[in-house]
Amino acid sequence: MPSSRGDLSKLVITNSKEGARLRLRVRPGSTRSALDGEHAGALRVAVAAPPEKGRANDEVEAVLARALNVARGAVRIASGHASRDKTVVVEGLSAEEIRRRIALHGPDRPL
Repeated sequence: MPSSRGDLSKLVITNSKEGARLRLRVRPGSTRSALDGEHAGALRVAVAAPPEKGRANDEVEAVLARALNVARGAVRIASGHASRDKTVVVEGLSAEEIRRRIALHGPDRPL
């Protein structure tokens, strides 16, 4: 990933009893949905949905589920529902496995 996208090794991902927790920085209303690098320890996620009536949140969960190759129900927003800065919980994967799967998902690979 180009350096302008941030250093993915800086992503803050922690294991918890609920599942792995991952910080996000969301950009709603984008032209396309994509994982877009790192920002201050958070995974940048661009989604096409507008930030209205939970549509962007729904798309964030769906985009992450596709990128991590897990069931849609395994990804849920734990905090930051009305904010661009969110924390998600991913059930069934360790922090290390999430980091590995995100690293495999380059910026040119479609979701």
